[in-house]
Order: sequence, then structure tokens, then C-alpha cells
Amino acid sequence: MNKVSEASMARQTTANSFQCETDWKSGMLTAGLVAIAVLAMAGCEQKSAAPVGPPPPMPVTVVNLQPTDVPLASEWVGTLDGNVNAQIQPQVSGYLIRQTYREGSVVAKGQILFEIDPRPFQAALDQAEGQLEQAKAAYGLTLTNVNRDTPLAEARAIAQSQLDTDKAQVAQGEASVKSAEAAVETAKLNLGFTHVRSLINGVAGQATTQVGNLVSTQSVLTSVSQLDPIRAYFSISDSEYLALTSRARAGKGALLSNAAGIPLTLELANGEVYPQKGHIAFVDRQLNSQTGAIRIAATFPNPGNILRPGQFGRVKGETQIRHDVLLVPQVAITEFQGLHQVYVAGADGKAHVETVQLQTQVGTDWLVDSGVSPGMMVITDNLLKLRDGAPVTPHLAPAVAPTSQASASAGR
Repeated sequence: MNKVSEASMARQTTANSFQCETDWKSGMLTAGLVAIAVLAMAGCEQKSAAPVGPPPPMPVTVVNLQPTDVPLASEWVGTLDGNVNAQIQPQVSGYLIRQTYREGSVVAKGQILFEIDPRPFQAALDQAEGQLEQAKAAYGLTLTNVNRDTPLAEARAIAQSQLDTDKAQVAQGEASVKSAEAAVETAKLNLGFTHVRSLINGVAGQATTQVGNLVSTQSVLTSVSQLDPIRAYFSISDSEYLALTSRARAGKGALLSNAAGIPLTLELANGEVYPQKGHIAFVDRQLNSQTGAIRIAATFPNPGNILRPGQFGRVKGETQIRHDVLLVPQVAITEFQGLHQVYVAGADGKAHVETVQLQTQVGTDWLVDSGVSPGMMVITDNLLKLRDGAPVTPHLAPAVAPTSQASASAGR
């Protein structure tokens, strides 16, 4: 019993010694962490105690604003149509017996497109020619009678009234011959009209009447359109027309005062710009009372008949020239609470905010009405890092060729 107690006491003593050693190590670790924390705090205090200087000036790119002349242009939605559109109608009635052209092909002026049954018109021509021969024979007889009775009347062998009757019959026979000749010409024309021809050079459309149908002078057989050049029709509003005419009278406009000399560009439905330049052909005589717009026709060269009637596109043309205006790059403009602003590098080496009034976009620039003046250095980069009064180091941007035209959308 005593041996058991001694063993138990020995185990308890060992456990106590292990616990003490563990507590000692834990205490040492805690003390080490506390010392590290104290040293870190001391380092932070030393760092915070170091003096803080002003930030260095930020390098920025600037553009020097200089007055320039900018041609302004407008865009209108246009509809393409043939320069000439001819409806092909027969000039005589009859049965259609032949179609001699391929639909959608190019046809020449005078080319036969359809044929109408010529037999009734050939018979009418034969009859007219027979009547002409009869009239000529009767006329010849009257001439013979006059030649025979003239000396007899002079010799008083016959009454003078007989000679007068003979002369009247000569005049009547001459008139009958002329009438018969006209009937022959009419019959020949009608026979020729059985060949329905194209009156212009162009592209022939789909036939609207099939072979075997009875056609009349009211029937439309097909259409032929002259596509080179092709026309683009677009409309401008009454107010825009008045503004253009006013500038033209003052010598400040370009579109209406020099219509033939101002090139027009055409943007197609796929976004491509048509390579051929056009010009205004005419301005309609009146405004549409329902839409309040006036129609303008422009012509574009169309080699190869690439453009077709019914297509849509955007017609762009120069409408005026603004002199001594300022252009600000689009990347330099920011918007804040509905206001457009730019940063300007001042002579004091700091950035300053200026509120500007924009008018119209000119390529990658904006035409500015107010807010900046010539000679100002407008900052174009690092805008998100700037604030009003921040020190900057400006670097002049490389020169870029000015955009040739400004675009103001219209007719959309």
C-alpha cells in the first residue's frame, strides 16, 4: 500500500514539473511577442514622426488651343432612285407574242423588248396601200380630163362649167391621195409599234405582263432605269433651308450657293462610304405641306450599276465654314453634374478646371463656343488623377492634322 502511494506521488510530481515547464515556455513566447509589438509600434511612431512633403508635379500632355477655320457638314437620310425611270407601255393593242430581253439586264436605246402580234397591223397597212393606189388612179383621171377639156373650153366646144368641174375634181383627187398616203404612214407606224422598244439606255426591270396576254396602250410591260448617274433624294427642314439660303445670300454658305462645286459623300447601309463623290442636281420648287420639308436631289456616278433604286444611305455635305474657332480634343472633356469641363495647365504650374460650352463634334474634337480662349494649354491625359490646383508638368502633344469637316446629323 505504501509502494502504491509512493508511485502515485512520483507521477504527480512529474506532471507538475511538465506543467511548470510548459507555462514557462508559454510565458517566454508571450513576452517575445510583446517585445516585437513594442518594437513595431516604436518603428511606426518613428515613421509617423518623419516630415511629409508636397507630392511631385504630375506629368501631363497638353494641346495648345489655336483658332482655325472648320467646314461644317450635315447628314441627311437619302433614298436612291434612277436618274431617269421610263415605264415601257405599248402604243398599240394586241396579243403579246414574244419577250426579247433578259430581266435585270442592261438594254440600249431603241432595243426591242417585246413583240405584239403584227398580223392585224400588216393587213391594215396592205389595205391602206390599196386605197392609196385607188386615190392615185382617180387623181390621174381628173388630170387627164382637165388636160383634154381645157382647149375645148377655149374653143367654146364645151361649156366653161365642165372645165371648172374637172378642175375641182383634180383638187379633190389630190386631197384624196394625200389622205391615203397619211393612212399608209399611220399603218406603217402601227405595224412598227408592234415592236416595243426601250427609249433610253438603262437597266430593264421585271416584266409585269407575260407572253400570251392581251395588252393595250394602258398596260405597263416593264420599267427601264438609267442608273449611271444615280440620284439620291433627301429632305431638309424648312428652318434648315432658310438658314442655308440666308448664308448663301450673305456669301457665307456653300451647299446652295455653289451646289455643283461642293462634293457630297454617300454612306451606304453597311457603313461603307461610297467612293464616288456626288453633287446637288436640283432643289424642289416647293415644300411638302405635310412634313414641312423640301426635297433635294443629288447625283452620284454609278459605274457598273452598283447602286440600285430603293437603297438607303446617308448623304453628307458641307453647309458652312466657321472661322477662327477653337477645337478641343474629345478625350480632354469630362462631364460633372451635367456640365462639360476641361483641365487647363496654368502659368502657375497648376491644373485648373474650366467649364466649356460644346457645339458640334468635329472628328475626334469638339467645337467649343465658350469657356476657353486661344493659347490655353488643355490637358488630355491623367484626368482621373487630377484635381483643381494640383501641380502639373505639361508636355506639348505632337501636332496632328486638323479634321476637315464637322458633322451635324439631320433628317434622322
